[in-house]
Amino acid sequence: MGKYYVTTTLPYVNAEPHVGFALEIVRADVLARAHRLSGDEVVFNTGTDEHGQKIYQKALEENKSPQEYCDEYAEKFKLLKQALNLTYTHFVRTTDERHIKAAREFWKRCGDSGDIYKKEYSIKYCVGCELEKTDSELMEGKCPLHPTKEIELRSEENYFFKFSKYQESLLELFKNNADFVSPRFRGEEIQKFISQGLQDFSISRVKEKMPWGVPVPNDDTQVMYVWFDALVNYISTLGWPDPSSSFDTFWPGVQLCGKDNLRQQSAMWQAMLMSAGVENTKNILVGGFITADGQKMSKSLGNVINPIDYVEKYGTDALRYYLLARISVNEDSDMTRKSFEEVYQADLANGLSNLCARVSSMAEKAEVSVDKTTSRFNEEYLQRLDRFEFSEVMESIWERIRSLDKIINERELWKMEGEKKAQELATMIMEIRKIACDLQPFLPETAEKMMSVFDKEQVSRGENLFWRLDSNNQKNG
Repeated sequence: MGKYYVTTTLPYVNAEPHVGFALEIVRADVLARAHRLSGDEVVFNTGTDEHGQKIYQKALEENKSPQEYCDEYAEKFKLLKQALNLTYTHFVRTTDERHIKAAREFWKRCGDSGDIYKKEYSIKYCVGCELEKTDSELMEGKCPLHPTKEIELRSEENYFFKFSKYQESLLELFKNNADFVSPRFRGEEIQKFISQGLQDFSISRVKEKMPWGVPVPNDDTQVMYVWFDALVNYISTLGWPDPSSSFDTFWPGVQLCGKDNLRQQSAMWQAMLMSAGVENTKNILVGGFITADGQKMSKSLGNVINPIDYVEKYGTDALRYYLLARISVNEDSDMTRKSFEEVYQADLANGLSNLCARVSSMAEKAEVSVDKTTSRFNEEYLQRLDRFEFSEVMESIWERIRSLDKIINERELWKMEGEKKAQELATMIMEIRKIACDLQPFLPETAEKMMSVFDKEQVSRGENLFWRLDSNNQKNG
């Protein structure tokens, strides 16, 4: 039995869960489920990022203490576990005492390496990103990721991390591991950024101005910069630095993030790990954005998709299918209600569900008997998932589904009789059992329903896996 660790980023609790994070955590869930099916012991981590100026400001706007505000929103993110049928084992909050203790110890170790110093500085700062911005990163004086927010000019005395010290070490990390960041062009993008020269970055804020953060060790006038604190969650959740924890067993692991996290995950965090004397991450998957009618989702535009709304109308596995099969790892992907319903109808209601209904109905009428067998999750699929080929594996499975439908239609199976029909149906049932097994990481509820119908000697007609949508786009059944 191997050990496998996968983690999402921690979303800020300054807004409701959105479909972009749902995509990230569903992908992580697929990896966790697939590795469990292969016999690995799995730690699957997620949680909430609860410090920083955005959260402090939102709490003040709602006349709540920051902790009250964070407690409320953390519960909203926990609702995703049931809504998306997630199997995470760890849920870390950056306000947890264990995490705070680990963040402070991490700071001390970076300080012991000579990589933390204090200085006065002035910067242009995007509150939306919680990052300083250079002129070359701005478009008409605005952050392209948060164009509705004003860039702030800040001048204060803070602690800095010697990011510049790790330029060559980071480039060596990428040189020795071509697949460290996937897709590869994202790795090339961050290598270009590193090669242009790294600037030390601020890792604290003046407590008097922004009190909501982890206290800096030995300086009660400063709190940690939110990114420095939050990134430590990947190891604090494993119990680091406690020697009796599961850290040494499961680290390093696989990290998933969006492209707006590329610099933080693959450069800043990796340099911090080097400074603290901790092994670097194993792999990082950097996904593109989900757009709505070609536009980046934002609350100000009112085009943010709430994943729970889709689950309530179409079902958990319908949303999981769309995210895994139709959203690209390599680029931004558009998602609209229309495109979702078209895919639902074609691939799920008229595809998988119709196939299973036809085969089970014919098998019941023909009283087909099939010996029980034990299927194993396809190891080739596991290898491809470890290369983050989610949509490609889904397409491979759906090719098998379409192939069975084609056989039924071309051979007019419903017209057959006797032994020939029984043999054809038995062969199909065996293949549907394999498909159900291979669908377990992706559509777990659907796979279980398929097994309950087909994984027995006498197959009988089961319930529809997915109901067709009627003319009003309501499930008809």
